[in-house]
Amino acid sequence: MQFSTISSIVDAIKSGKSTATQIVTDTLADIHARDSATLAFLETFDADALAQAAVIDALVKNGAALPPLAGVPVAIKDNMLYAGHTATACSKILANHTAAYTATVVERLINAGAIIIGRTNMDEFAMGSSGESSAWQKTHNPWDLTKTPGGSSSGSCVAVAAGFVPIALGSETGGSVRQPAALCGIVGTKPSYGRVSRYGIIALGSSLDQVGTFAHTANDAALALSIIGGRDERDATSVDGRGLPCPSSFVGLRVGVPKEYFIDGMDGEVRARVNEAIDLMRQHGAEIIDLSLPLQPYALPTYYIIQPAEAASNLGRYDGLRYGTRATGNLEESYFNARGDGFGAEAKRRIILGTFILSAGYYDSYYKKALAVRTAIRQEFDDAFQRVDVIACPTTPGVAWTIGEKLDDPVAMYLADILTVAANISGITGVSVPCGFAHNLPVGLQFLAGAMQDEQALAAAAAYQSLTSWHEQYPRI
Repeated sequence: MQFSTISSIVDAIKSGKSTATQIVTDTLADIHARDSATLAFLETFDADALAQAAVIDALVKNGAALPPLAGVPVAIKDNMLYAGHTATACSKILANHTAAYTATVVERLINAGAIIIGRTNMDEFAMGSSGESSAWQKTHNPWDLTKTPGGSSSGSCVAVAAGFVPIALGSETGGSVRQPAALCGIVGTKPSYGRVSRYGIIALGSSLDQVGTFAHTANDAALALSIIGGRDERDATSVDGRGLPCPSSFVGLRVGVPKEYFIDGMDGEVRARVNEAIDLMRQHGAEIIDLSLPLQPYALPTYYIIQPAEAASNLGRYDGLRYGTRATGNLEESYFNARGDGFGAEAKRRIILGTFILSAGYYDSYYKKALAVRTAIRQEFDDAFQRVDVIACPTTPGVAWTIGEKLDDPVAMYLADILTVAANISGITGVSVPCGFAHNLPVGLQFLAGAMQDEQALAAAAAYQSLTSWHEQYPRI
């Protein structure tokens, strides 16, 4: 069932051409046979997955109506809780952590008939842009195994890109779904802040985090979003959504193109692929409107003040006493030993930076000013979406880089998210779709839409995919 869509799997089960058990068995066999090359998965949930499949097959046998994701294998990121299963956020400090309850997004997938096939690799506590800060393994890009797949949702992205599962869940704090989706040639969605419950997600930046979806098509991503999204009484920040997008074309659509997203130093072939995509929209009826968003260059430094501050606060609970790794010795020794051995280099770097930002004497100078800039950037987007329906721009300034190339240069790694962080700090929605190749590696086109206008961005992405076949190009492992 490689490179299947949701509808093809559900239709096969409904028609009797296959069974959920057979699909799960084939999926697990494929992962066990091929994932040694990509290292997308940390663990597969064989017994539970087969048990869930048996429930679906019983519904078919009894002639009962099938749920919308009946028998569809789904991978989840290692920061999503699934009761009775390990969830480590790829950190040694949570090496032996077993989830006591299930995240809302996972619960909703199961209720919709999806099969939770396993948990995937990620950057430690979602801090990273390449998957290389994981305490357990490094995931490889299926288009070129010497390249990074991006991050932090590296494993979930590769699980879809390599054809193991049709959809997977990732989380976004600064581009951790859209960026790897672009580098691996699939669809990645970042919903509006509040559109999807964060209950049961191991937190990084509470005002930034949002669960997103990976898929091959915008239609599959939209269906997955319609299932995991919506109000959750266990998450006070969650809100109701609007449902699936209507069929769309570019006729009459106002597409904004901000000059600030075509930055100096951008790879020339990436720039060309994105410009070709914009020309294609124009040829099919879109009104292309040049935009200037002068505050966008401040998004990245603003993000790297707010995010470390929130990370330092959220990770303060990992003290060797209440959560994760247990440390021995007196109080000071237990703190030092648990955190010194439990956190990796990138987590320590951001905790130290965030603690400094929030310290007396610096809070006003850095954190409060960053919040003011954040508000201004959000207003700039609000004003832009009075003029345009969606914004089209590159997702990343370049293609996937060689594993290890930026690992010792944190600033270079942070710059990989330069075109995605603005959506997170402003709470708007974004979708990345494949738009061609540069240097034989995928290029991503990004559609942004206003807060709670997720369907608008997804409809534009679906319209683009209806005109192209880039999403039908698959790596051969």
